[in-house]
Amino acid sequence: MKRVFITAVIALVSFAFASAQKYATVDMAYILKNIPAYERANEQLNQQSKRWQGEIELLLEEAETLYKKYQGESAFLSDEQRVVREEEILLKEKEAAELKRKYFGPQGELFKKRESLMAPIQEEVFNAVKEVCNSRKYTMVIDKSSTAGLIYSAPSIDISNMVLTKLGYGE
Repeated sequence: MKRVFITAVIALVSFAFASAQKYATVDMAYILKNIPAYERANEQLNQQSKRWQGEIELLLEEAETLYKKYQGESAFLSDEQRVVREEEILLKEKEAAELKRKYFGPQGELFKKRESLMAPIQEEVFNAVKEVCNSRKYTMVIDKSSTAGLIYSAPSIDISNMVLTKLGYGE
């Protein structure tokens, strides 16, 4: 009997505490889409990415050309010449792979450039969200653009436009 009573009291206290909490949602994708600096940074990253991809493709085309030339001449080459040509082709392919890793790898140039361009914008958005939450006494904000776990949110608790206004991009 005591256990049931204690469990009921704990449940009531937890429910009262939980219902006193104020929650809000924010749509980070919507906010970022409405910040011109973010769009410019994205465009800059896309252009740089295309340039780097072009460099890699050029190396792969050179390797392909070397390979086709090798195939056409292989019947006339000595074993030593074949080995040299094969090494040239492998070296070109390896160079392309290393360049791809350098530019697009986990700690590559694209990652570093994205970090340097996006970090200040994300910090500014985070601070605006924090200010809106503090002024409105929200205890938790959930990003509704990341679908991990959010099934539904009432439009009345969406503070995305307030954050944009705080950033100076609102209506």
